[in-house]
Amino acid sequence: MTLAYIPSPSTGVLHLGPIPLRGYAFCIIIGVFVAVWLGNKRWIARGGKPGTVADIAVWAVPFGLVGGRLYHVITDYQLYFGEGRDWVDAFKIWEGGLGIWGAIALGAVGAWIGCRLRGIPLPAWADALAPGIAIAQAFGRWGNWFNQELYGRPTDLPWALKISEGPNRVAGLYHPTFLYESLWCLGVAALVIWADRRFKLGHGRAFALYVAAYCSGRVWTEYLRVDEAHHIMGLRLNVWTAIVVFVLAVVYFVLSAKLRPGREEVVEPEPAASGGAEVAKPEAAADAAAGAGDAKADAKPVGLTKGGADAAPEPDKS
Repeated sequence: MTLAYIPSPSTGVLHLGPIPLRGYAFCIIIGVFVAVWLGNKRWIARGGKPGTVADIAVWAVPFGLVGGRLYHVITDYQLYFGEGRDWVDAFKIWEGGLGIWGAIALGAVGAWIGCRLRGIPLPAWADALAPGIAIAQAFGRWGNWFNQELYGRPTDLPWALKISEGPNRVAGLYHPTFLYESLWCLGVAALVIWADRRFKLGHGRAFALYVAAYCSGRVWTEYLRVDEAHHIMGLRLNVWTAIVVFVLAVVYFVLSAKLRPGREEVVEPEPAASGGAEVAKPEAAADAAAGAGDAKADAKPVGLTKGGADAAPEPDKS
């Protein structure tokens, strides 16, 4: 008999009158706000301007949500387009189902658009946001707890997760893989912050470190899960994805360190005036005007000879 376990909420939705408040959505929203807040602090510390991270996040977040949902629907198409399924459910994002791989990939496209509009390098912005993304994932995983989904194998450990009977699930005690991944993501965030301060990572290497560290943890948490998934050569699809992405992140990290060592000196250039000329500062304009006035005061009038010619200068008697 198990005396200790993690209880699951009886419902993932609270109703404020006719308005449903979904725990899954709240976890994602909180994660986004924390990621933008921390990313803004790190961006300013690197020499950027306040608000730039949020401006680019306006592009990255919607793209990321669409990408995460697309990845989930494509890789688990049988949940929406199989026999007896309703394809409209593919649009019900509040019921859960976001793939981090698609979210990062398409979110990067949105971030690239935002960075292009602001004239800043995408790798520098990604480095500033990297630990915040990991923390956002840590919050987001608690949405799985609200929905009683994506848990692991049965277990009798004291921290087992109690799942109640429901659609597509059997009551019992299971590994809380949502909790494992949440804690792992917090560790990844701490690792990236420490490594960035210690080694001055730049040109996208802090982001690559986040990706590699997350993938290494995703392999073993994914291996514990028992939800329906496609398998390739005996391994779940997401395990293969994590392995491939891990290798790509490590390769990028190594090559970037060799080709572009150090960190960017300027992450957000000053805006130029129309025509490409720099805008003169008021202080500089005032100094220039004062200097011109002094030059006029120092100039002596040139006398004229009776014949109308300029007077010859006196010979040097020194």
